[in-house]
Amino acid sequence: MRAQVVHGYRRVFRIAGQGPPLLLIHGIGDSSTTWLPVMSALARNHLVIAPDLLGHGQSDKPRADYSVAAYANGMRDLLGTLGIDRVSLVGHSLGGGVAMQFAYQFPERTERLALVSTGGVGRGVNPILRAVAIPGADLALAALRLPGARLHTAVVVKALQLLDTGLGKDAPDLLRLVDSLPDAHARSAFIRTLRAVVDWRGQVVTMLDRCYLAKGMPTLLVWGSRDRVLPVDHAHRAHAAMPGSQLEIFAGAGHFPFHAQPERFVAVLEEFLASTKPAHWSLEQWRELLRSGRPIADARSLHDGQRPAPYSDLQAASERSAT
Repeated sequence: MRAQVVHGYRRVFRIAGQGPPLLLIHGIGDSSTTWLPVMSALARNHLVIAPDLLGHGQSDKPRADYSVAAYANGMRDLLGTLGIDRVSLVGHSLGGGVAMQFAYQFPERTERLALVSTGGVGRGVNPILRAVAIPGADLALAALRLPGARLHTAVVVKALQLLDTGLGKDAPDLLRLVDSLPDAHARSAFIRTLRAVVDWRGQVVTMLDRCYLAKGMPTLLVWGSRDRVLPVDHAHRAHAAMPGSQLEIFAGAGHFPFHAQPERFVAVLEEFLASTKPAHWSLEQWRELLRSGRPIADARSLHDGQRPAPYSDLQAASERSAT
């Protein structure tokens, strides 16, 4: 683990390996530890950077802006302190939304996108997250820290497993996310992040109106067929909206396909990285795409659920501090 102070806040990150830079961005309530099942394998061919987003893990948890745009800016600034100008991004859940926002804001710094069970491509989201986004839900989260509450939560999660539900597939990760909110600062950061992207009706942030900008950007979509957090139909919707994207469905996996099938995930991601050329954007190309983009009406229909028609010094340092 390493730490870097950026704009006065401590940002913690894992770094390992050498080769082309690969940025791994975790989901809401999670941390860089989520990538441990695949990080060592990816570090054989890449310089892998896995940060704890602000408000998550061991990074600082200030009263701050937790929007996807702010997170994208934070990723740019962290990479800047590390001397990395261009990167391929892998984002899971909220991290996928951050990765897409990064590519939108900084196309000249983005080489490829790999989006894993990503947010931002439809309103649908698990009702539990919608409920947590409403006023007063922070009290319910605080109650999870009361004596005996952890046991009751574990019993519910075990029942989901025994009933072979989609959420049961992710039971260990659900408990891990509950345990990642040990104090009021962590819970406040979680609530602020969630409310930036979800309300009682579902997701409020969409990248579908800008998906035509993915033209020429190598993009991989990975989803679990039994994802009950962000349903798999979002994968097909994103695939239809993103020109030239590749889609991989992991049969039987839930919201964390890289935990359910880590070896396959690494193989799919490595094949994608090896078989595609990094995107290279010029300012004029970006302007032309913006001028000739898909009409907004098409993006609205997608959001409503319809489908359209068819580094040498840094590397040496990483080896010394790899975890």
